[in-house]
Order: sequence, then C-alpha cells, then structure tokens
Amino acid sequence: MKTHKRLYSKLCSYDNLFLAYRKARKGKSKKDSVKEFDKDLEENLRLLQKELKTFSYNPLPLKRFIVRDPKTRIIHASAFRDRIVHHALINLLEPIYEKIFIYDSYASRKKKGTHNALLRFNEFKRKVSQNGLVIKKLSYGRNSIQGYCLKSDIKHYFDCVDHETLIKILKRKINDNEIIWLVEKILKNLDTAVYGKGMPLGNFTSQFFANVYLNELDYYVKHTLKAKYYIRYVDDFVILHRSKKRLNYFQKEITKFLETIKLELHPEKTKIIPLQKGVTFLGYRVFYHYRLLRKRNLKYFIRRYKVKLNKTKEGQISKKELLEHLHGWFGYAKWANTYKIRKNLVEEIKEKLNLSDEELKQFL
Repeated sequence: MKTHKRLYSKLCSYDNLFLAYRKARKGKSKKDSVKEFDKDLEENLRLLQKELKTFSYNPLPLKRFIVRDPKTRIIHASAFRDRIVHHALINLLEPIYEKIFIYDSYASRKKKGTHNALLRFNEFKRKVSQNGLVIKKLSYGRNSIQGYCLKSDIKHYFDCVDHETLIKILKRKINDNEIIWLVEKILKNLDTAVYGKGMPLGNFTSQFFANVYLNELDYYVKHTLKAKYYIRYVDDFVILHRSKKRLNYFQKEITKFLETIKLELHPEKTKIIPLQKGVTFLGYRVFYHYRLLRKRNLKYFIRRYKVKLNKTKEGQISKKELLEHLHGWFGYAKWANTYKIRKNLVEEIKEKLNLSDEELKQFL
C-alpha cells in the first residue's frame, strides 16, 4: 500500500494556510471572530504558520452549545484560527483518501450528499425487487414489493471513536509523524467522558475522520461480505437484499467486525424491514413508488414556521428572514411527495403577509 511522506511542510506553507483561511471564512465573513482575524490577516496567518512550524501550536478551548433540529445534539465549535488549521490539514488528506473511499459513502464528500444517497437507494431497491422476484400480485389486488433492507447505525458513534484505532488507520496511508502529531492535538482538544475516545460534532475534521474510520466497515461489507447494495451516510447505513436470511447473516458478521474497531451497532435502530413497508432513511420515509417526510421532522418544522410567521406579522423579524427559512426547508421537502403541503403553506403566507406570486413562485 502506498504511503505519503513529507506532508507537514506542505501543510505549513503560506499558500495552503491562505487557501484554508478562505475555505474557513466562506459564509462566515460577518462573524466577529472572522472580522477580528481579518484586521491583520497576513500577520495572523504568519503567526499561525510559525506556531505550526515550531510545534508550539495549541488549539483553543471548544465552545459548547446545544442544537435541536429536531434531534438534540451537543455541538462543539472551534475558534476561527483552529478552523483554518483543520482546513489546512484536510486540504492534504482529502485527495489521498478520496481515492480509496467507496463510491457509496455519501456524507461530507463532493458531489455526494443526502439527495444522491436517496437516488442511489431508489436504484438499489428497484434492482433488488426486479432480480428474478419482481412485484407479485396478491389476491386482494395489492402489489407486494419483494426484498428487504437492513437499516442500522453505530451506537453513539462520535462519542465512541477510539483515538488509538483512528491513528493506526491513518498511519497505514500517512507516513508522517508531524501530521500525526497535529491530528492527536486536534483529537485531544475535546474533553471527553472517556479518555482517548470521542470526536466533537461541529469540527470539520470530525466529519472527515468519521469517513476514514468507517471506511474500514465499508471495505469489510463490500469486499469481505460481498454486499452489493450498501449505502452509508456518516454512521447510518443500509444494505438491501432479496433474502431476509442473508441480511440476518450480514448483521451478525458486521456486529462481530465492529468489535475489532471498538464500535457496536445501535440495538434499537438496527432492523430488517420489508421494502413494501417503507424504510426511514436520511429524514425521509422511502416507499417503492413515492417518498414522504418523517412525521417528526414535519411537526418540528410546522412549529418553528408558526413561531416565525407570528414574529413576522408582529414586525420582530423581516419577511426576507422568513422566506430564507422557508427556502431551506422547501429545498429539503421537494425531495418528498409534499406538493400539497408546500402549496398550502405558500397560500397561507401570501394571504397573511400580502406577498406577490412573483415573490413566492420559487417555493413550488
């Protein structure tokens, strides 16, 4: 296996740090921390460069806050200067690992994402149903879709990532002790419940390392178990197959394999589901011929929308802010069969806020 050496000097180059700065700044130029860094940009980058070159760099404490979207998550935000370092590191590591990641890993990768994962799921479910066991017609006239889906995720994944295991995985490709030193600095910056375990949700590096770590699972499932219809998004994954017995076998073998990288399947979220009943995946309920939003996600959005609508009517927030909120949600909702829901919302907003058809046409 090819390994990569002498990466750290490239990481510390001013060109790489400036590129990392631009990536870290994107979409955040109005934040106070960014404005403060920008006041003396070159000097601040030179100082960061010096700290990295002399190994005196220490990340600042993470800021902890809670996000409900609708699932409650504890997020840890890095200081802006540390986010620059994260991007500088990933600038070098991403091209190396992108070549070895499997095609059907969809989180935090260019030209992948949620919607492409859903399209791939649709493709797989058609193949599973049509490979010799096409849709059967039942006596009472309903279509019975053949095939099953093993759906699971890793129990407390980000809290359970083992630092020592991650470093061993990285060292197979990265033969550079200075890069490893920096990775360890970043990992140890989180005050975890168990020493040597866990990565902070919110760090750019955590998203990348999550894929590196579970690439071990990807290879095992694809190359050892020979599971053809497998999709992973962060720690959520599905395997489709026409045989329920085969999926039971996959589940048992994956359970044993995960022990070798100090992880385990979530017992309550690991299920084998007939495709005809629909599979909840990435915020949608996916059936053979259509797709619905998860009820929990829809209820959460409606609650937030009502609050923002009332605030807009009272002048506490602008119409523009409400429409921006709607635009993001509609982008998600359009991937499900939600035309009537979206139409009713648009009509309600039009009536209550006296908006024109031109202002609202983008939502349908």
